[in-house]
Amino acid sequence: MEYEPPRLIDRRPELALLAELLQRPGPSLVLVTGRRRVGKTFLLANAWPSEATFLFTATETTPDQNRRQLILDLAAWTGSDLRPEDYPTWRSVSDLLWRVRERRPLAIVLDEFQYLADGPRGLAEVTSAINATLERHAVDRPFVIVLSGSAVSTMEGLASGGAPLYGRLAMHLRLEPLSAFDAAEFVPGWTLRDKATGYGILGGTPAYWAAMDPKEGPAENVAHLLLAREGTLRLQLDTLLAQERGLRDTSAYNAIVRAVAGGATTRPRIADASGLRADTSLLRRLGQLEEIGLLRTVDVIETPANAPTRYRLADPALRFFHVFVSPYTSLLERSDPHQVYAQVVAPRLDTFMGLAFEDLVAPTYARLRDPRGLPLVERWSRWEGRDPNGRSLEVDVVAPLVDKRVMTGAVKYSRTPIGPSVFYDHLAALQRAADAGLKWAHQAMNDGPLIFMSATGFTERFAAAANAYKAPVLAWSLQEVYSAV
Repeated sequence: MEYEPPRLIDRRPELALLAELLQRPGPSLVLVTGRRRVGKTFLLANAWPSEATFLFTATETTPDQNRRQLILDLAAWTGSDLRPEDYPTWRSVSDLLWRVRERRPLAIVLDEFQYLADGPRGLAEVTSAINATLERHAVDRPFVIVLSGSAVSTMEGLASGGAPLYGRLAMHLRLEPLSAFDAAEFVPGWTLRDKATGYGILGGTPAYWAAMDPKEGPAENVAHLLLAREGTLRLQLDTLLAQERGLRDTSAYNAIVRAVAGGATTRPRIADASGLRADTSLLRRLGQLEEIGLLRTVDVIETPANAPTRYRLADPALRFFHVFVSPYTSLLERSDPHQVYAQVVAPRLDTFMGLAFEDLVAPTYARLRDPRGLPLVERWSRWEGRDPNGRSLEVDVVAPLVDKRVMTGAVKYSRTPIGPSVFYDHLAALQRAADAGLKWAHQAMNDGPLIFMSATGFTERFAAAANAYKAPVLAWSLQEVYSAV
C-alpha cells in the first residue's frame, strides 16, 4: 500500500521531493537546514513510512556520547545486538548504517547533525566517513541519508566548494518559517485581522502556532501562552538563546535582541541601548545571531558604502517577547495576564504590527504573481535616509522589476480604510528621494507601478486617485494576503 504521510501545513512540495528519493535506486545524500522549531524534525519523521525510517536526534553533549547513543538507538530500532564499543569511529558507524536492512529501501536521518562533532573540522570528518562508505559499496536499493541541523551556516558550509558534501548532494532543503497565508490554516475560524495579528506576534514558526487554541482569539491565546508566568511559549522564548550552541554569554545576546526589538537598528545604537561596546565583539555577536536565523539585515537600496548596516529581528515572536514580556516581568508576576494584555499590549499593538505587516508584501506578491499576471520582482528592498533638507525619509517598498522599472509603495496597518493622503504622501516621498539624486526614485517616478497594502482597505477617493495615475496601482488589503488567487 502506498504510504500516505500525515497532513502537514505548507510542506507538501518538500514531502513529494523526499518521497521520490526513496523510490530512486541507489544512494541519495540530503541536506536539510533551517532554524530551530521550523519543523525539520517533524517533516523528516513523517516523510517516509516508520518501518523504513531510522531517525536519530543528536544532543548537545560530546561527540563520543552521541556516537554511543546512536548505536544504542539503532540496536533498539532493528532489534539487533549492537554494542557501542564495537563501533569506535565514524567510519565504522557509517559502514554499519549502510548494512542496516540492506535489501529494503531505507531512510536514515541524522538530526541536529552539528552535535556529532566539535566544530566544522570534526563535522567534515564525519561527512567524509559517510562519503567513503557510499563510494566503497555499491547500493542498488533506495538508500537515503539525511543530514539535518539548525546551525544553518555550519551545515551549509559542508556543501560549499571544496567541502565534503560539495557535488554529492541529491537535494538541499532549507526550511523557512510558514507564510501568513499558510499559518492561517491553524486557526481557520479567526477573522482576517486576527490571523494577521497572530502572525505579527508569532511569525511563521509551526511549533508556536500548534500551541494556539483555535477556539480562542489572539488576546486569550497571547495572555495564557505568552504573558502568563507558566505560559508555554513564554518559557520557550525566555530560554531560546540559552539553547543555542556557541552563544556563551547569553546575557549579552539577550541585551542585543532586546535593543533591536526596541528599535535600535544600527550597530552604534544597538551598543548604546544594550550597554555593550560597539567593537568587534558586538559585530561577532550580531553575525552569530544572523547565522542562527534570529537576526537579519535590512535591504536598503542604493545604500552608500559607508552607511551603517541596519538590523531587524527575523523572529516576530522573539520581538514580541522583548517588547511586551521581558520589560514587564515584575508587572506580570503580580497582575492578571489578561489585564496586562488589555492595558499594555492592546493599546500599542497596531504600532507593533506596522513592521510585521510590511513583511507580508513580498510573500503575498509571490503567491499572486502568476494568477494575476504581475511582473517579476528582481529584489525587495526599502529606503531609509534623509532628503536634501535633512528631513527623515522612509519608503516602505522599493522593488526593482526584471523589466527595469521600479515598483514602490506604502504599507499601513490601519483601523480605517486609507484615503488619498497616503497616495499623495507617497508620491511626495518619491519626489524628495529623486531630489536627493537617488536613481531608483527617478526610475519609479518615470513609469514605475505602485503597491499599497492596508489592513482595512481603501476609500473611494483613494481608488479615484489610483485610477487616475499614469502607471498601474495595486491596492491590497487582508483579502489579498489570505486569498489563494
